[in-house]
Amino acid sequence: MQRWRVVRSAGKTVGIGGVTDLPFDGLARCGAGERKIRLIKSPARREPALLADEDLMAAIARGDRAAARELMQRNAPRLLGLAHRMLNDPVEAEDIVQETFIRVWKAAERWESGRAKVSTWLSRIAINLCYDRMRRRREQLVDELPDQVDHAPSQEASLVQAQSGNRVAHAVAGLPERQRMALELVHFQEMTNIEAAEIMDVSVEAMESLLARGRRKLKSVLLAQADDLIESYTGESPSAMQGVQR
Repeated sequence: MQRWRVVRSAGKTVGIGGVTDLPFDGLARCGAGERKIRLIKSPARREPALLADEDLMAAIARGDRAAARELMQRNAPRLLGLAHRMLNDPVEAEDIVQETFIRVWKAAERWESGRAKVSTWLSRIAINLCYDRMRRRREQLVDELPDQVDHAPSQEASLVQAQSGNRVAHAVAGLPERQRMALELVHFQEMTNIEAAEIMDVSVEAMESLLARGRRKLKSVLLAQADDLIESYTGESPSAMQGVQR
């Protein structure tokens, strides 16, 4: 996964994604030898690092650029990981993070403290932006489909995919969006069911239902992939082999 860092140009803030007059420095690729996301802090007249996220939002609403940069410092790495897992594209993930903080800057005055944690609100913005990207992907894919499509699966292609070492990732990516998102938040982002439900704007009961259905579907897909792998090596289906063993 490509890493990113914040950069400045001649002491002037570089706008995110080509947008200028914003308080955030631009994200740029780190060197190949750097393993962590590096966000270089710009000089500030005050020290916002001691403020809680809610206080930072209040400061941002007043136009405090140092507070905006501090909020990005704290949350950009987490949001980048979240967007990358959802989209499986580091460049698009960076775009999502940039757009998230652009929206934060523009909507800061409408922020209402106490309705949700700032981190939850940021995650919700990023997730909605990811959903928009995925929807556009599907629309583009439909437009590009040829009139005649060979739906017969290639045994060789299936074998390559099964042996790729990324079967779980592929299986998760194939889940319905809301089930995938529920699993992503709870299992990969290590959120509680309550936190994940708040981000997805559903009840805790609905979140538990999404998780249960997602786990069942994931188990079914992985078992089917395992059966295909066994059959490709032995020439016999697992069910047939079990019948012989009896």
